[in-house]
Amino acid sequence: MKLQRRRFLQGAAASTLGAVAGNTSGASQEGQANGSVGKAPQTPIVEASIGELQQSMARGETTARQLVEWYLERIDAVDRAGPKLRSVVEVNPQALEIAERLDTERREGKIRGPLHGIPILIKDNIETGDRMRTTAGSLALSDWRAPRDSGVAARLRKAGAIILGKTNLSEWANFRSTRSTSGWSGRGGLTRNPYALDRNPCGSSSGSAVAAAASLCAAAVGTETNGSIVCPSSINGVVGIKPTLGQVSRAGIIPLAHSQDTAGPIARTVADAALLLAAMAGPDPRDAVTTRRSDHYTFDPGQLDPQALHGRKIGVARNFFGFHERVDAVMEKALGVLTRAGAKLVEELELRAKGLGRAGFDVLLYEFKADINAYLKGVAPELPAHSLEELIEFNREHAEQEMPFFGQELFEMAQEKGGLEEPAYQEALAKMRRAYREEGIDKLITEHRLDCIVAPTTGPAWVTDLIHGDHGSGGSSSPAARAGYPNITVPMGYVFGLPVGISFIGPAFSEPKLVSFAYAFEQAIQVRHPPRFLPTAELGT
Repeated sequence: MKLQRRRFLQGAAASTLGAVAGNTSGASQEGQANGSVGKAPQTPIVEASIGELQQSMARGETTARQLVEWYLERIDAVDRAGPKLRSVVEVNPQALEIAERLDTERREGKIRGPLHGIPILIKDNIETGDRMRTTAGSLALSDWRAPRDSGVAARLRKAGAIILGKTNLSEWANFRSTRSTSGWSGRGGLTRNPYALDRNPCGSSSGSAVAAAASLCAAAVGTETNGSIVCPSSINGVVGIKPTLGQVSRAGIIPLAHSQDTAGPIARTVADAALLLAAMAGPDPRDAVTTRRSDHYTFDPGQLDPQALHGRKIGVARNFFGFHERVDAVMEKALGVLTRAGAKLVEELELRAKGLGRAGFDVLLYEFKADINAYLKGVAPELPAHSLEELIEFNREHAEQEMPFFGQELFEMAQEKGGLEEPAYQEALAKMRRAYREEGIDKLITEHRLDCIVAPTTGPAWVTDLIHGDHGSGGSSSPAARAGYPNITVPMGYVFGLPVGISFIGPAFSEPKLVSFAYAFEQAIQVRHPPRFLPTAELGT
């Protein structure tokens, strides 16, 4: 929906959602197995881009306070009632107050930038030094209020963004059980896919991707260790950017593995994701890896060139085909779009690590133990867990609430590991980095003189199964995740009405090029449509 074609409501009525005739969000009026889905209320914010919202505020057609009110009421109507997506675990009690301050700044001619007054949701493992909690979805941290902002939250606030609330996630960033169900946490329960409510939203940034897809915020922030931004973004039909390690500060983010962890933006368009990334990126003295470069990502409107693919050489990682024939068919059409946009495809490439064995998995176990122990030492003394060992015991004592569907096998495996000084860890890390950097992405890019590599991001959403756990059909996130390199997923089509995305992968700090290619592809294909909150997938289509 273009705001310039549909003026924002004004006056007192603007602060009330209300039922509006018509429903451009495509909200379903169909029933669901356990009752009626109900109609998601239509508002001027549905599908609105950050640029459109900003233009409307600049013209005086709306205010930041009104935007916050609209989003909060839509969260009530869509997330907590209606389809009950359960993607938002907490809203910021100070959001309206913050919005009013930003409105005052705007009236005084003080505009912080393109995110001034824009409501953003962030994942519940990213600290905010306010009244909101940061829990990683765990009841063990249910009373944890961080004393200061994370690096990400601080940069967003400085840019003028309004942190509207926290989103649900797969508990502990989906690193607790070998049989976990993505999108479930002890704190937030189960997040549902807005395209088909019985389908899984993928994890661990499930709430952030669902909230962005369902227009519960202008855009959202997730985190990724391996696939946790790109998988939920692909499965929920939105754009996700997993940045280079060191592009965005990790300070104040509940860790999984420091060699791979990063926060990144999730949005409905490439332009919105790029705006958010530019606000988040930059050096932070609390995270040494971010201070090693001076050329962090900055948003340049010139990067958003619909002709950016012309003359570019793009490798096709064919080893990520074959896990679903309908995904392959959608990907072939996407490759045709790239070709028609002027790209030259280098086919039949393989982006895989050979002889890696358990090295990648062992790195996660070692680093999780070390990193979570270090993090938990710093939480409030009255909280019940200050080490991985105590966290394991807490879960055992609260098994009915914390482990009703799956256990904590990965916690227990990590607890058995030694410290990061062990040769086994250091050898595994070196082996993994060599396999995915020098002998992986870097080698393909250099040998074939490529501008980037593409692959299908993942398969369509699976039916959520709390008894057996996740059963996804494949994905291409590991090379970029384990190399610490950037990966951007963009919607490329649908399988039985379920979104699937294409990934643009490149070497370290190649975000400017990848953003330009992703944008050009997005403009050429124009395939995304908003979710309709159907009870199940449309298998007849």
